[in-house]
Amino acid sequence: MINKKVNSVQEAVNGIENGMTLMLGGFGLCGIPENAIAELVKKGTKSLTCISNNAGVDDFGLGLLLQKKQIKKMISSYVGENAEFERQMLSGELDVELIPQGTLAERCRAAQAGIPAFYTPAGYGTEVAEGKESREFNGKMHIMEHAFKADFAIVKAWKGDEAGNLVFKGTARNFNPCMCGAGKITIAEVEELVPVGTLDPNQVHIPGILIQRIFQGEKFEKRIEQRTTRKRE
Repeated sequence: MINKKVNSVQEAVNGIENGMTLMLGGFGLCGIPENAIAELVKKGTKSLTCISNNAGVDDFGLGLLLQKKQIKKMISSYVGENAEFERQMLSGELDVELIPQGTLAERCRAAQAGIPAFYTPAGYGTEVAEGKESREFNGKMHIMEHAFKADFAIVKAWKGDEAGNLVFKGTARNFNPCMCGAGKITIAEVEELVPVGTLDPNQVHIPGILIQRIFQGEKFEKRIEQRTTRKRE
């Protein structure tokens, strides 16, 4: 069994250079690889193209990279919780490609499966379809979307073993599974790293063959984007 374990976040993100394209798992702040992102901020890696559902919030997650102007392009489906993201996009400082959420997920999964392109009805007749090939299937128009090409995919899981097998927890599963294996190198950040043989094979969500590096994060804040409460009666 190949041991995929690396001993630190610094070792995990080794090789990520200026101008590279990264996939980053998570939905909002749920299931984001926060330790890996923090290390990229510390390294000062610049001119990144980031593929992620959204860009965190102003002071956490990918928002930290945006604050330092380390991202040149965001490919995502939602920008609503990040004022700096919105400011940079409207000012023209940040190149943004907004795509339907399902298309984002499928472009990741297609890359994972080795499928170069696929057809989807989502976005036909809108700006999303401009410049793209279209074709009719069963009386409905579809547009062709290409699989993503990323240098690294960085995902977050609940548990993992030293062979790279991963288990996700609850809604933190989100975009993470379809990004595994979708980059040239996949880095898995886990809350708990266990020896091979510890995980129940029936509970494994992603097999280790899709992972090249795995490490245990040092701290996880588990922040909530918007906390809504009501007064006790």
